[in-house]
Formats: sequence, C-alpha cells, structure tokens
Amino acid sequence: MPNFPHKLALAAVLCIVAAGASATPRLQRVMEEKALRVCIWPDYYGVTYRNPKTRLLSGLDIDIATELGKELGVAVRYVDSSFQKLVDRLVNDECDIAMHSVGITPARSRQLQFTQPTMRSDVYAIASRSSTAVRRWEDLDKPGRVIAVQAGTVMEPLMRQTLKHARLLAVEPPQTREQEVESGRADAFMTDFPYSRRMLALTDWARLVSAPAPFHMVDYAYALAPGETSLLDRVNVFIDAIRQDGRLLRFARKHQLDAIIVTH
Repeated sequence: MPNFPHKLALAAVLCIVAAGASATPRLQRVMEEKALRVCIWPDYYGVTYRNPKTRLLSGLDIDIATELGKELGVAVRYVDSSFQKLVDRLVNDECDIAMHSVGITPARSRQLQFTQPTMRSDVYAIASRSSTAVRRWEDLDKPGRVIAVQAGTVMEPLMRQTLKHARLLAVEPPQTREQEVESGRADAFMTDFPYSRRMLALTDWARLVSAPAPFHMVDYAYALAPGETSLLDRVNVFIDAIRQDGRLLRFARKHQLDAIIVTH
C-alpha cells in the first residue's frame, strides 16, 4: 500500500525548495550560475539579427548584451524568441531579460518590468516601388487598402486603433509582412526605424513611406519578468554608464541606429 504521508512530506519539501529557488534575487542567481539568459528576436536587423548564411548574430543589442556580460563577469546565452512569445518567455523563466529593443506599451508595462529606454523610434510604412496605391503617408488609410503588421508587435494595437478605412492584416509566422506586400496581398506594412533600414539595405523593391510629421514615437528598452528588481536595477546602472562614457552611441553608429538613440 502506498505510503501517502511520506509522499506528501516529500511534496511539501519540494515545494519549499522550489519557493526558495524562486525567491533568490535574479541578479544573485545570474552571478552564481555565471550565465545571463538573453531573449532575442533573431530577425531584427541592426538590433539582434542572425545572418541566414553564417548563422552569426549581430546588432546593437548583441553588442550591448556582450558588454553587459563582460561587466557582470558572466557568459551570455541567447534564447530565440519573438514579440509574440515575449511575455511567456520571461514569466516562465526561460530567459532573464529580453534584449531585442522592446517597445514600451501600456499593455506590456502591466505584465513586465522595463529598463530605462535606449532608443526612440517613429512608425514607418514599407510599400513596393512598383505600387501606385501607396506613395505617400496619406495613401495608407483609404478604402480598399490592406495594411500589414507583424502580430504581437507595437504596430498591431496602434494600427488597429488608427486605421479607419483600410483593412488591417496581422501577419503570423511563417508568413511575413514582406511576402504580403511583395505578393500584392497587402499594400504596405508598418514597421520601425531599425527594420525599415533592413528593407532598404537588403531589398531592391522596398519604398520607405514616412509621415510628414512625427506619427507615434515609441520608447524601446529591455524587458524583465515582474517582481523583484535586482537585475533591473543593475542593468539600469549599466545603461547609465554606457550612455555617459559613449559606448552606447558608438555601438549605435556601428549599426546606423544613432539617429534614434536616447542620449539622456
């Protein structure tokens, strides 16, 4: 006959151990394990981009994460993620911090903690050079237009609220916004400054469409799970340091993102 009291006692002990582990300040755990788990979106050109040929990572936040690892004296372990998986990855403790320039929104701020911002970007549209439907910003929100966004990004709730006449298309992987515009299923897709640089650098068909005046400025920062703030506080100190000593601007210039760096 099973010994239930012993099993219940063991379960209680395991719960206490798990609670104690989860109560360990995150910075202390990172230092003890000598590893910082960093969530990235490996398709984010200029920020956290994995070259499809070499499989090597590059970008502003890769450089910053590397520098942070050096300052903490720990290894950096990258965890592939996306904006759709952002909250789950952090809350489920699959990574310690998301360092893929996460746009700060009210919805995300209710679920996550954010560092001070490192970048501030407006919203841009990418249309096809051959398109006659979208040539100016004013062409976007018209009847019959289809405007694509990446599901789970800042652009989705923003454009859902903004568009009054055009139809919003939230694109889920494995489909991409680029494919929707190239195929003609969408007239344009919305993105930010870093990703717009990717389109201009890596394609010959993309046309950048900018608003005549600032449209919707978004602060970008690093995200952590809610709760205790030891790692958050340490990363904020680090960001202050690299901003003051010029490393942040140097890394941004390397990836042609200095135009959107928050310098104070």
